[in-house]
Amino acid sequence: MSAWESELADFMTDLSSVQNETLEVLTRKRECLAGIDTEGLAALAGREEELMNRLQQCLQRRAELLEKADQQGLPADSIGTLAKALPSGGKGSLDKQVKEANCRTRLLRHQSLTNWVLVQRTLLHLSQMLEIIATGGKKRPTYSKDEAPDCGGALVDRVA
Repeated sequence: MSAWESELADFMTDLSSVQNETLEVLTRKRECLAGIDTEGLAALAGREEELMNRLQQCLQRRAELLEKADQQGLPADSIGTLAKALPSGGKGSLDKQVKEANCRTRLLRHQSLTNWVLVQRTLLHLSQMLEIIATGGKKRPTYSKDEAPDCGGALVDRVA
């Protein structure tokens, strides 16, 4: 195995580990969001921070690898093309690792989007609940020709 193959294999192993751990955290986070487990969400914050730092380190390491490849005249547009340009031609386990990392990246995007949608739906529900509380559940027209608008809410003023 060449030095490049070894270096790329180490990088892909680290990236795979971080991606798998991130998927676990996103799954747990979705479960906490769905189950309204605020303590569980708070407990995940530290792990999310750690994984974010590790992902940033992977991104920095990727940039360094591609810069080094560019200096040596190798393809430097992506790790996948760099792996295919190596003497083994990307036919071995390195090519498989790159494809699996790409699949996990898509899965991470989907998991993140799912969690985002869940949070947005929760916020929408909470804002609607606050509106009901603030208006006493009675919607009044914003504009009216016959009467002055009622500016008070149920939390501040007594509702008739």
